[in-house]
Amino acid sequence: MNEKIEGIIFDLDGVICSTDQYHYQAWKSLADSLGIYFDKKINDRLRGVSRAESLEIVLENSDKVYSDEQKAALAERKNDMYVQLIRQMTPDDLSDDVRMTLQELRRRGYRLAIGSSSKNTRTILRQIGLGDFFDAVSDGTNITHSKPDPEVFLKAAEMLRLNAGSCIVVQDARAGIEAAANGHFYSAGVGEAATDPRVTWPIRKISDLLGIVNSQSRS
Repeated sequence: MNEKIEGIIFDLDGVICSTDQYHYQAWKSLADSLGIYFDKKINDRLRGVSRAESLEIVLENSDKVYSDEQKAALAERKNDMYVQLIRQMTPDDLSDDVRMTLQELRRRGYRLAIGSSSKNTRTILRQIGLGDFFDAVSDGTNITHSKPDPEVFLKAAEMLRLNAGSCIVVQDARAGIEAAANGHFYSAGVGEAATDPRVTWPIRKISDLLGIVNSQSRS
């Protein structure tokens, strides 16, 4: 990969903003109602995967066998609880570091996209004041495969009219870094993703991207 960087594709949860607490509360409430043990360690396994796959992980601790119809209903229950919780979000949930970085990347002319497995991506973006900010949004409503499949990022790049090799994927989860590698994207990892051996650039905060794109523009 030696193309000029022209686009940045951001994961949503844990990168642009944090909705982890709301996912945890909704899954915990569902599990408790079913008499299933659920804790934050189990919740960590749900990061970056689809709602249906997350439910399967939650149900691993259940002695009961659920039909596909029952699973669909349970997933919908969880989502209804989650949607109610994220409606509490406001533009204050966007950190100054993220806000400044997005504005500066936009000023410099980079094409910006969201690549998230969440089907609630657009709702969250509206809540935090970024409803119309990104050039493209690829999310759970237009993909069939969850990370580590690179589909969500490949579709984002296609929407931006860019090749994978000219985009940086920004992720906080290992599954996202693996997806970026599988799609032949550059990647910047924050949080646990920064320790993944496949990550191109480990970063401590989102504004570290500005230094990365500076160095790439000079190379």
